[in-house]
Amino acid sequence: MSSNEPTRQAWEKTVEEILARTTERQREFVTASGIPVKRLYESSDAREAQESLEYPGFYPFTRGVQPTMYRGRLWTMRQYSGYGTAEESNQRYHYLLERGQTGLSIAFDLPTQIGYDGDHPAAAGEVGRVGVAISSLEDMERLFQGIPLGKVSTSMTISATAAILLAFYVALARKTDCDEKQLEGTVQNDILKEYVARGTYIFPPRPSMRLVTDIIVYCSDALPKWNSISISGYHIREAGATAVQELAFTFANAMAYVDATLARGLSIDDFASRLSFFWDCHNNFFEEVAKFRAARRLWARLMKERYGARNPRSQMLRFHTQTAGCSLTAQQPENNAVRVALQALAAVLGGTQSLHTNSRDEALSLPTEESARLALRTQQIIAYESGVTDTIDPLAGSYFVEALTNEIEKRAEVYLKRVDELGGAIAAVEARYFQDEIAREAYRHQKGLESAERIVVGVNRFIESETQEPPNLLKVDPALEEKQRQRLQELRIRRDKIKVENVLRVLSQKAQTDENLLPLLIDCAFHQVTLGEISDTLRRIWGEYKE
Repeated sequence: MSSNEPTRQAWEKTVEEILARTTERQREFVTASGIPVKRLYESSDAREAQESLEYPGFYPFTRGVQPTMYRGRLWTMRQYSGYGTAEESNQRYHYLLERGQTGLSIAFDLPTQIGYDGDHPAAAGEVGRVGVAISSLEDMERLFQGIPLGKVSTSMTISATAAILLAFYVALARKTDCDEKQLEGTVQNDILKEYVARGTYIFPPRPSMRLVTDIIVYCSDALPKWNSISISGYHIREAGATAVQELAFTFANAMAYVDATLARGLSIDDFASRLSFFWDCHNNFFEEVAKFRAARRLWARLMKERYGARNPRSQMLRFHTQTAGCSLTAQQPENNAVRVALQALAAVLGGTQSLHTNSRDEALSLPTEESARLALRTQQIIAYESGVTDTIDPLAGSYFVEALTNEIEKRAEVYLKRVDELGGAIAAVEARYFQDEIAREAYRHQKGLESAERIVVGVNRFIESETQEPPNLLKVDPALEEKQRQRLQELRIRRDKIKVENVLRVLSQKAQTDENLLPLLIDCAFHQVTLGEISDTLRRIWGEYKE
């Protein structure tokens, strides 16, 4: 060691001398999940990870699921959108595709999500508000007018009525002579997180799980390129969970789906390669990067060691990411563009396969075309101008990132052990374990905001005296609701009532058996049976879930 090279002791002494003269930064530093952040990370903090730093595309996939990652292919730029009737959403999809979006992501309105047609009394005031209204195969035809199903990847964010919307989509493919085996995309189909965090459920958990596995089993043969489920941590995180809880609770749900599908007679390698995940990406930059890396490694180990998956594709965790909606503020909404850019960068550095970037005005309204374009351009600038896609896993070997990756994985395993002790995810939902843990964390977060212990720019610090809203906020025309009502009335007059009654009678009978309902739901779609009529039939058989 040269005489002018500082020792660890000399550095620590210098730091203490500096800190003794200031109080500005002498607080405790922790990540958003409460993981203590050391003042300085050294090789000893990440030695284990660095010594076993494997290659991307190989087990346990910490560095990515593809050997070339973005050097070979960029992530899918999939902007989540939909509002009003099918025509309005179709126009938005064409607008985004023409500007470089590479995949569709469908947002459905609340009535569609919980199984009501647009003319149901419970749907009043909600038709087309937070997504597109889809009640029939005809609506699905309008939604995809001019968009070739065999050439676009479509994600449908829908869970309680996922089987019905997938049936509409398959029926549309057949009607337009598109080979359904070529269909690519994802249906969310994650009902457990609805009971945990979101609330758009219809049926009790156990019959709902039957629909989930019906989709997985059907897709394993009929739709080989389709992701039959997108297991969502996003909504768990938006409800208030930490990054560690998001990872752990999502994997607990995933294992419940795997167990239920295995019970249907499939082997793990029959379906595991088409499981996908959906993560939130929040503001704590390095924690989010580490979360994605830990998630890949933990899932690979679970699939290999717990379930005996032999196919490497069954061990891969492939995921879509959305920037954090709950981080967007109504105050100084232009700041949201900066938040989204940082979150999107973290998702890319974490190795996402697909990405949605929120729009700056989403704390105030559905996004305008201009703000949706800026959100898409954010992804494109990261992809083509930043240089972060030039090499694979550029943060690998960082003492801090590797230490965080290890710690997040360990803490998630503690939660998973607790869920196992409770009897699995369904039992944990019924015991309100997930819900209570998330509520406690949400309360802690809110207290931090109110005390300004957690700083949010423009909300509890750096506040402007005047609130400025962006001009031209998108407003859904109330007349669109009446338009949807009229269409449904006309559809019910035109269709063959006898065939509708017959197919619903068969559905009622088959719902009381173990037979897969997807082929019958596709038949319902062809006979112009509506989403609400199918849901009501199943409600009469299975009942509705009440907390």
